Amino acid sequence: MNPGRISVKRGFLLICGSMAVSMLAVCAVLFVLTGERRVLMTGVLLTACALIWLFLLMLFFGKRLAVFTEELCRSIDRMISEGEEPVRAADRETLFARIHYRLSRLYGIMQENRRKVDEERQELQMLISDVSHQVKTPVSNLKMVTDTLLTRPVAEEERREFLQGIRSQTDKLEFLFQSLVRTSRLEIGTIRLEKKDSLLMDTLAMACSGIVYAAEKKDISVTVDCPDGLRLFHDSKWTAEALFNLLDNAVKYTPAGGAVRISVEQWEMYVKLDVSDTGKGITESHQAAVFRRFYREDEVHGEQGVGIGLYLAREIVTRQGGYIKVSSEVGRGSTFSVFLPWR
Repeated sequence: MNPGRISVKRGFLLICGSMAVSMLAVCAVLFVLTGERRVLMTGVLLTACALIWLFLLMLFFGKRLAVFTEELCRSIDRMISEGEEPVRAADRETLFARIHYRLSRLYGIMQENRRKVDEERQELQMLISDVSHQVKTPVSNLKMVTDTLLTRPVAEEERREFLQGIRSQTDKLEFLFQSLVRTSRLEIGTIRLEKKDSLLMDTLAMACSGIVYAAEKKDISVTVDCPDGLRLFHDSKWTAEALFNLLDNAVKYTPAGGAVRISVEQWEMYVKLDVSDTGKGITESHQAAVFRRFYREDEVHGEQGVGIGLYLAREIVTRQGGYIKVSSEVGRGSTFSVFLPWR
């Protein structure tokens, strides 16, 4: 017989019946051995008293169990519907107190999961809002140009300008989607940074190769000051991506004839890389916000970009155990400092 399948009431009746039979059997044996009727009567009375007290004990525990079960159900209902923390039992040595303790732990886990779900929902809503805002302008421009081409005849030169505008807007959309893909893959861990001991100069060369043409077009001088043979434990590919984003911004917001400089300093625990420019600078009130995803200052909306480069650069550096800070003065340029640990 499986004890787990016997009801409490049936189990109690079996125990009481077995106890009564056992005690009466003992009394009968004693009566046979002694021949005293008083022994038999005493045994019967003791059996009756034991059954009465056992019945009262069952009533007490039954009542206590019913109250506890009702409180437990109410606590669980409040935890599910209202998020209310269960009240801890006063006596910490009882089984009920142990169950309440585990309920409290379960409540803490539920609250933490709710908090994470709320944060993820808010981040998803912000991401959808940001992406829709970034996509709205190029899509509107594309619709306007295509409607113009479809509704009225245009000269060949004007048609070519419209097609160039379409190409420009599609390039912007492609750049946006590629940036989003890289960022999302990095955030969810699809791409893992692999830090290896490699020459820092090779990483800087990769980063600079992407901005050479744009710098030459604006007659901006780019100089690199890095110690020869300096090796650093880092992910060369993704670090170059982060530095390229900093350099791209520096070239983009530096007027023609300006200068961009990369300098490297060896510290005790970090290697410091400064990307300095002679651009318009960033106001102090905006310096803390420039690393936010899709953030762009109002006065630079005329420049091409989606405001995700600095955010991606910070994520790459942070995931390698480093950090980025910015110092800037309006009208005198900006310096973005990247700190990467030796190991």
